[in-house]
Amino acid sequence: MGWQPQEEPLRQLAGYLRDSLSGHDRNAQKHATLMLSQAKSSPDINNYLTFLIASRDPPPSLNINQNDFHTIRSSAAIMLKNDVKMFYNSISAGSLDYIRSSILIGLQDTNLQIRSYAGNVITEIVRQGGILGWPQLLAELLALVGNEGGNVAPDTQDGAMSALLKICEDNRKALDKDYQGQRPLEHIIPRLLDFTRSPIPRVRANALATLNVFIPHQTKALLAILDQLLIQLIQLAYDQSDEVRRVICRCFVNLVDVRPDKIAPHMEGLVDYMVIQQRQTNDEELALDAAEFWLCVGEHDQLRETLGPYLNKIVPVLLESMVYSDEDVMMLEGGGEDAEEEDRAEDMKPQFAKSKGARIMSTPNGDQVSGLNGSSNSASGDYTKLEDDNDLDEGEIEEYDEDDEGGNPEDRWNLRKCSAATLDVLASIFHGPVFEITLPYLMENLRHEDWPRREAAVLALGAVADGCMVVVVPHLPQLVPYLISLLSDSEPVVRQITCWSLGRYSEWAAHLTDLAAKRQFFEPMMEGILTKMLDNNKRVQEAAASAFANLEEKAMAKLTDYCEPIVQQFVKCFQKYKDRNMFILYDCVQTLAEHVGPALATDKLINLLMPALIERWSKVADQSRELFPLLECLSYVANAMDVKFAPFAGPIFTRCITIIHQNLQEYLVAVNNEAMEKPDKDFLVTSLDLLSAIIQALGNGSQRSKELVSTAQPGFFDLLTFCMEDPSNDVRQSSYALLGDCAIYVFDQLQPFLPKIMPVLIEQLNIDKVMDEETETGFSVVNNACWSSGEISTNHGLGMAVFAEGLYQRLVAILVNPQVPTSVNENAAIALGRLGVGAFRDLAPHLQDFAVPFLAAMEKVGYTDEKAFAFQGFSRVVSTNPQAMEKCLIPFFEAIARYPDGQGHIHSELLHDLFQKVSITLRVLK
Repeated sequence: MGWQPQEEPLRQLAGYLRDSLSGHDRNAQKHATLMLSQAKSSPDINNYLTFLIASRDPPPSLNINQNDFHTIRSSAAIMLKNDVKMFYNSISAGSLDYIRSSILIGLQDTNLQIRSYAGNVITEIVRQGGILGWPQLLAELLALVGNEGGNVAPDTQDGAMSALLKICEDNRKALDKDYQGQRPLEHIIPRLLDFTRSPIPRVRANALATLNVFIPHQTKALLAILDQLLIQLIQLAYDQSDEVRRVICRCFVNLVDVRPDKIAPHMEGLVDYMVIQQRQTNDEELALDAAEFWLCVGEHDQLRETLGPYLNKIVPVLLESMVYSDEDVMMLEGGGEDAEEEDRAEDMKPQFAKSKGARIMSTPNGDQVSGLNGSSNSASGDYTKLEDDNDLDEGEIEEYDEDDEGGNPEDRWNLRKCSAATLDVLASIFHGPVFEITLPYLMENLRHEDWPRREAAVLALGAVADGCMVVVVPHLPQLVPYLISLLSDSEPVVRQITCWSLGRYSEWAAHLTDLAAKRQFFEPMMEGILTKMLDNNKRVQEAAASAFANLEEKAMAKLTDYCEPIVQQFVKCFQKYKDRNMFILYDCVQTLAEHVGPALATDKLINLLMPALIERWSKVADQSRELFPLLECLSYVANAMDVKFAPFAGPIFTRCITIIHQNLQEYLVAVNNEAMEKPDKDFLVTSLDLLSAIIQALGNGSQRSKELVSTAQPGFFDLLTFCMEDPSNDVRQSSYALLGDCAIYVFDQLQPFLPKIMPVLIEQLNIDKVMDEETETGFSVVNNACWSSGEISTNHGLGMAVFAEGLYQRLVAILVNPQVPTSVNENAAIALGRLGVGAFRDLAPHLQDFAVPFLAAMEKVGYTDEKAFAFQGFSRVVSTNPQAMEKCLIPFFEAIARYPDGQGHIHSELLHDLFQKVSITLRVLK
């Protein structure tokens, strides 16, 4: 006789499991959670949990009704799954045998949720123990689904198929491995194809969904039956089950990516099919899956043009789908004035620091700054698809929050956003024809009395902006004033989407050359969006701020004359905004600073803007993620204000040092204590970037910057060296950017630390480690390290001799490696040339080895001061060892001949003198 539970422990456990899910008695729930935690120490706890899951009816000793018993079984399944996940290796062999033998009974339950929970447990056991840890499972599941004995109940077939789907999702690679000459998938895939013919709708749907797991990866076993699968998809296309048709749409979406050759011949039929499915307004999930087919095809290089003949069918259904559903309208209508309400913690989106762009050759100090993309994640018109990062398995639920019932349709990927994104893509491919089909819809709905129709038309107009601009322009003198009038619409949702749509047309307005037209269209557009930044609805504020950031990107320096009213409005926003919208406001400020630059550096604007920024700076805690965008914003402002930022530099500089020091200390503690959570490295990235901006702003030779660096506590360069060795690529990337800025602006303070810093830098240039990482950010770190080494070489001159050999070996390895990105090769060449400024004697013996790749890389580099320095160093090396140039005289003479007269390059005269001397020497040798 197998294991049997004792009545009293079973009764107590059942009570605690029931109370743990009780939302009515918080004290009972808290006590139950504590007791369940203590129960985990019992060696039989998982047997008890399994017993409860596998029992269809409540044991007599429990004396409870069926509803309460369902709650107990659900709680037991969740606890068992988590125990298997956390403590699998600690579960005894006997207990595992009992769980494996009994949990399959849960798949036979008449209750769908219990079957799903049992499948979650089975999946977790396989995930932890591997396929070979339960070798007979797959055969048992396949037998149950296939009803091989003829007596398996439909519910059991469904439960087994659901479990098989989850196992395949979690173990795709393991199932395709060779086990003693056999691959499980070679047996599973054909059976799955058979199961798509099951009379049970959920089995058909899950069998297709399981096959779809393998389509993106082009598994050999799947490819072997691909033609049969296509036939089956076509035969099931009009299945009565919405769930089956949803999966069919998803299968075709995946096939577009991996086998476009199988899709193209059937495009006409697929268009008709997807149009029908997208019009299934009673099932938005099915309609969304169909709409994603257009988006996927439209973004596919080989297939996008095949949609051209069918635009008259596709565009109308997209426009229909962009209108809010009745349910969404009820949720959104009359959004209300919520500007005075404090934001909840759950309203705040996770913030991540934008990593400092890799240094490039086109700017004197190597700095590259990326601008805002002009859209906010929550603006109505932003149709970015967010991936589901939920860690819950099917059937599990998150803690209920009555305030979030239903969710806001603006915060999720849905049919409306997918349709708008697709219209945008089609407009960018087909241009005029898309607008011709869209125009009648716009004329009919832009002034519609029902706000959802009005709003959808504005969304459509914004969606076609980029792709159809040429054909829309003649209509804009009429459309833009009307859009501006909609900024006063009574519905916040309409005001919100209007801000976004105006932002999409801001480039047209910003580049009007006629002064009268500019006053008629651009200035009212700018003023209207600025006004809406102070709307009494938070989402309108956010959309307006996002739209204005977009306008700033398009107008750039043309905003110089309008800085004062813009900054005045920003300051009012700082006074009005709650926490959430501060993030996009920082984007607005930094984008303005990026594009108008010195125009912000007037006393009047500084006295307006800086008190608002400093006040916010003083309110934000060192641990707040709001620091990321705030620090980044201050970096741009510091660069724009240049030396006039000096009065604000001290406290900000000191706080950045403190944040870096705290973060490094917390990281060291966490490394030595697994129970401690590691700190967020974004605090380091943004603080390092702001330190760079301050040092740049204070300028070369600034006594203030020297004082800040020299008096920093803990020591500035000690902290920087730690950051240069940080495991995070983003931290190291920003660290080497700061190191290069220090070489330019505070070299006297840097120089004593070079013996400690240079070995770290040289090790960072080990390209083999970066190639092993296979990450783009790794190359960005190397790029910045190359740039900073060049700046150090230029300033340290003859002192570089001690580091020359190690640095040379690393730079040449980068220079000659064909797998390294071109920009990194070029930066390595520049750094190598600049090393020759002082270490020419040390490089001269190697000249024959690096001259050819150096000249080849430099040919592609623009004519900057950095290139001039590099050729100065190279020329000195050539002068020291001219005989080594025998095989590359012509490329060198060509480089000299191509080099411009150099007006604007500070060292051009010296460079041309060197060229002349080297040329004379080489001609003598020739």
